[in-house]
Order: sequence, then structure tokens, then C-alpha cells
Amino acid sequence: MAGKALIVIDVQNDFCPGGALAVDGGDEVVPVINRLMGEFDHVILTQDWHPADHSSFASQHAGKAPFEDIEMPYGPQRLWPDHCVQGSPGADFHPELYWTRAELVIRKGFRKAIDSYSAFFENDHQTPTGLTGYLRERGLDDLTFVGLATDFCVAYSALDARRQGFEARVIMDACRGIDLAGSMAAMTGKMEDAGVVLA
Repeated sequence: MAGKALIVIDVQNDFCPGGALAVDGGDEVVPVINRLMGEFDHVILTQDWHPADHSSFASQHAGKAPFEDIEMPYGPQRLWPDHCVQGSPGADFHPELYWTRAELVIRKGFRKAIDSYSAFFENDHQTPTGLTGYLRERGLDDLTFVGLATDFCVAYSALDARRQGFEARVIMDACRGIDLAGSMAAMTGKMEDAGVVLA
């Protein structure tokens, strides 16, 4: 399967039931993803990795609550509960995920002043994570995305993959969404429009 890679997005404790930013059924994707890992020669993981005072945390903005929107220098930013803080149990991969299969772990969101949904770019859409270069050097151009959450980090990653010239597929059974104010419908529509295959 040269040329193909499985990219597993943010399957971390804080996004699973009981976590700080739990996605409904987030842990249900783990056995599906573990099975898929066995079908790919190349597996890459992303890991949300925030400093404790990250600017996307509502706790850092007086009078603001999680899920409110504010303006940041790079554009609108949704505020979140504190989650995936560097070195915390919530930032760890789900304990049943076969994460040791990964040949690369891309950490994102570690810059205090900017959030990061995509595996490819921070939310300014300018600051790269380095994933594009890694994939190009390895000759990996056919990408399958799975993980959490469908309508945020998975969708942003798949859309950026298309913008970077990669083939992109999202296996919906191996993802779960947050669905804030219709975000699932909006983002699945954007993915389809961009040529992402929803499988």
C-alpha cells in the first residue's frame, strides 16, 4: 500500500466520554480505528497538545464561557473548556488505541496564541505543522482520515489535505462529531464540495 496513509486525528482521553471536551461516543471509534491500522503500512497520529494557559480556553478570557466565539488576530475563535493540556492524562491517547503503530505523531495547538484544528496548519491557515513536507518526502499522497471530532479537527484536516493536493477520504464510521449549531451538516457539505470522499 505504498502511497497510502491512515491519519488518526486526536483520539485522546479528553475527547472521549468522561473527558474535558467529550465527544458523544468518542470511544466507539477506537476498535474501528485499531482494525483499520492493520490495513495500512503507514499510520500517522495527531495529538492536541495545549499549554495550560492556551488562548482558546474560555478560562483565559474574563467573563467568557466555553463555546462562545471571540475574535482573535487570525479570525473568529470558538472558546473551549481547558482540554488536552500538555502532559496531563486528558492529553494521552485513549488507552485502548494501538497508538504504537504510528510512525509519526504530529502535535498541534502547542503555540499559546493560536489554536490548531487541522493536522496541516494552525488556525491562521499559514503556520504549517510540517505534515505536508513529511508526506511528500515519503511519497504518501492518498490519505484516509479518522478520529475526533468529525466536524472540527477531522474536517479541517481533510479540507487542508485537498488544498495541499492530496487525495482525501474520511471514514465516517471511524469518526464522531460534536455538532455545535449544525456544524456536522455544514462541514460534511464543505468536505464534499472540496472533493473529500466520505466513506
